[in-house]
Order: sequence, then structure tokens, then C-alpha cells
Amino acid sequence: MSILIKNIMLNGKETSIYIEENLITEIGANTEADHIIDGKNKAAIPGLINTHTHAAMTLFRSYADDMKLHEWLQKKIWPLEAKLTEEDVYWGTKLACLEMIKTGTTCFNDMYWRMNGAVKAVDEMGIRAVLSGVFIDLFDGEIGKKEVKNTKRFIKEIKALKNERIIPALGPHALYTVSRENLQWIREYSDKENLLIHFHLAETERENKECVERYGKKPVPFLEEINFLGENLVAAHCNWLDRKDIEILSKFNVKISHNPVSNMKLSSGFLPYTKMRNSGLVISLGTDGCASNNNLDMFESMKFAALLQKIHRNEPTVMPAEEAFQLATLNGAKSLQINSGIIEEEKLADIVLIDLKRPELAPNHNLISNLVYSANGSCVDTVICDGRILMQNRKVDGEGEILKKVWEVASDLVSR
Repeated sequence: MSILIKNIMLNGKETSIYIEENLITEIGANTEADHIIDGKNKAAIPGLINTHTHAAMTLFRSYADDMKLHEWLQKKIWPLEAKLTEEDVYWGTKLACLEMIKTGTTCFNDMYWRMNGAVKAVDEMGIRAVLSGVFIDLFDGEIGKKEVKNTKRFIKEIKALKNERIIPALGPHALYTVSRENLQWIREYSDKENLLIHFHLAETERENKECVERYGKKPVPFLEEINFLGENLVAAHCNWLDRKDIEILSKFNVKISHNPVSNMKLSSGFLPYTKMRNSGLVISLGTDGCASNNNLDMFESMKFAALLQKIHRNEPTVMPAEEAFQLATLNGAKSLQINSGIIEEEKLADIVLIDLKRPELAPNHNLISNLVYSANGSCVDTVICDGRILMQNRKVDGEGEILKKVWEVASDLVSR
């Protein structure tokens, strides 16, 4: 299928974008196409990339708010997650995909339970995703053996699909839930199978203290010691890091996923952004799950990321709009190793069209500033992912059925 987007604003100029199959093949020429989109009064931007979430936690939205992180996990989240079925995860992920499409996200990095349900949802919704089953062994050897077996099976099943939009990854949860031995196994298996690793790192001060008590070292030096760090590691949060930690992560080219809304809501910590950026680390943006955000709107996350750095540093020039936008686009693509994040020829056709007639975007002195500081997900008009139109005129096929079913699933889940 071919698509022509004509009369579209791109980088401040009116032009056209021609898509053949799943690639942007030509910019600036009005070529015949199977489908034509009139881009008048719209602007094209790269699809937003969410590098850390737990998609099916849409089912937990507003279920457990205003609690301390570990109390929140142990008393509310983990007990309910133990009741999840594959069908629950399927519908929760369908809802997440719907919300992401409606708010301009075309790719997300997900770690969760019962992930065959998520695979089915992503396949049906047409969005792009890096999917990992959460690996937790609780330092129990027998549990660890089962997790290794389940992980291998999951990776094999995704590869067998031969769907380029669905990328398998490894999901060790955190240092406080996964043993040294299995972290080392995950690194070895990742190298063997060329897989990304999705991991929570230094999210809380308590995590750092417990790591010192268990291993005699803080998380980052310990992970260096066991050869876990690498350029294919996407480390979420990274709030409690000192200069030495940052130097080590930079040496191994670890990718960082910043989750400002979740971090603020759970009061879990503050990302040392300026030191990380100056060290050359690639920093991207994530929402985390809907139980700790409570939405998947990457426009909101861009704004909070920028404002949080400014107020914390008492410096309005920190993380300007261009940088915040890059966190949500090009840096996300670099982190997840996908050929997108910028609208250029031979890049994947993951494109979002912004409605410039929205009152939030008038006047339009600077589009990027408007997108970061003024816009929200409802400013998105059209979403194309992998060369397929997922939303046009803010309409997504099947959204009514998804919303109706999710109410039923979520109600049943909390009553079990």
C-alpha cells in the first residue's frame, strides 16, 4: 500500500510525504498513491516512542494512588497482579494501545506478566512494540529455573511470528527481585540472541541501600562487576546515581529511560539529567504504567520532564523544548534500535499528524515549543505506524468495543 500526505507542514515548510509499504520513500514530490491524506492545517512529526511502560496496567488506573512505592507494590499492585489472566492482559494492552494511538505514540517498550496477551493485542492494534515478560525469581533457584524456561519460550514464540513490529526483549525486573546468577544468565542470553534488556535501575534510595547490604556495592558498580551493563540495556528511572555511576553507565553506553510523572507521583527520586546528558548518555522518555502515572500521554511526559528539571535546578534554560522533544522521538528510536524517530527518506513510516487548528497551538510561533509546553494528546489528528493508518480524524477502528470490554474486565479483576 502507498500513502501520499500532501500539503503538510514539515520542519516549518509545506511539502508532501510519500510512503511505500512501511517506509518513507520520498519527501517533496506529489506521487500517485493508493491513499491520499490532505495535510492542510496539519504538521507532521515522528511518532512518539515510550521507552518504559507496563501497558496492561491500564486496568489499574486510579486503583491505588497516593501511596509509598514499596507499600504500593507489596500491598496493592503485586497481590492484584497475581490474579491476572492472559485475557486480562490482552484487554488491558488493547486499551493501552488505543490510548497511545490516540495520543501520538507509535512504539512502546513494555515489560509485564502474561505477555502472550500483549503480543496478540499489539498484533491486532497495528502499533510497534518491544515486549518482554517480566523476570522475577525472588532469589529462589527453583523459581529461577522456571523463569528461564518461560523466557526462552516467549522469545521463541515472538520470533516465530515474523512480525517486524513486535520485537522480543528480556525483562529482568530489578536488583531487588532478580538474583545475581540470573542477571548474568540474562546478559549471556541477550548477547547470544541479540536481544534488548529492559530493567528498572536505581529507582529509589531504598534500592541502593538494599543493594549495598546484599552485595557490598551500589547498583551500578555491582552490575559492572557481573558484566551486566551494555549498549542494549534500557535502564528505567535511574534516579539515585552519583557521578561515578554516571561515568560507568556512559562507558557501557547504557540507554536511560526517564519517567518524570511516575517519579514525581511516587516521590521515588530525581533523574540527574544534566550530568547524564553531558556524559553522552542517550536519554529517552517513558510514562511507566497507568497505576503510577496515570496516563500514557507522551506530550504530558515531555512537559513534565522539562519543567521538573527547571524547577529542581532553579534554572529555566535546562532541558529546552527541542531536547524534551528529542527524548520522546529520536532518542527513543536510538534506545530501542529502530529505524525511526525522525521523518526522513528510508526511515520507517511512523508518523503523527498534529491538528494546527487546535486552540492550544495558536498562535504557532514555534511548533516544537507548542508541542512540549502547550499541546496534549488530543492535538493528534492522524497516526501512521509501519505504513498503515491507525487513526484518521481521531477515529480508531474498534475503540468503542475496547472501552466497553475493559470496564467489564477491570471490574471483574478487582472483585476476584
